[in-house]
Amino acid sequence: MNGLWTTMWLSAIASIFALILGLIAGLAKVSKNYTLRGLAMIYVECIRGTPLLVQIFIAYFFLGTVFNLSRNVCGIGALALFAGAYVAEIVRAGIQAIPPGQTEAARSLGMTVPQTMLDVILPQAFKKILPPLSGQFISLIKDSSLVSVIAITDLTKSGREIITSTFATFEVWLVVAAMYLLVTSLLSQVVFYMERRLAVSD
Repeated sequence: MNGLWTTMWLSAIASIFALILGLIAGLAKVSKNYTLRGLAMIYVECIRGTPLLVQIFIAYFFLGTVFNLSRNVCGIGALALFAGAYVAEIVRAGIQAIPPGQTEAARSLGMTVPQTMLDVILPQAFKKILPPLSGQFISLIKDSSLVSVIAITDLTKSGREIITSTFATFEVWLVVAAMYLLVTSLLSQVVFYMERRLAVSD
């Protein structure tokens, strides 16, 4: 159970940072500022174009050594950066799916660009991006199993340790898989409930 708890809190913290990073990068990608768009594009392409496992190794063995960071910080950072790049694309797509007339109407009412984005565009975009966003966070929970390679005792590493002492390979991995399925299924149900509530409010 300790491994499951580690997986849950590590994924939760990484998801929060991924959402923040993704929102910032997504807004930058639709910005009229060339520098911001360029930086966001570099971040997204570099992260999406390299394996998460390699990023975890770089975070732990290079950044962790240079800046004396704990393995938990390195694991969370790598997961957040990785998921954040995908969240950025989801946010960008959601914003661009809103008809331009919404922005024009808000601007004609005297709203500033930040006000238009916060009060008009993002609330509508959120309803559109909730399904892919939840899918990304569910993927993050499953991807978190990779942090076991840097000795974080998550659900996967706990399973390996139990196998070492019991040799019950099939049974242990079956239980581990069932636990991941339970967590992701519960999250899917929560998101489904939120989607229904948002649909009713429209």
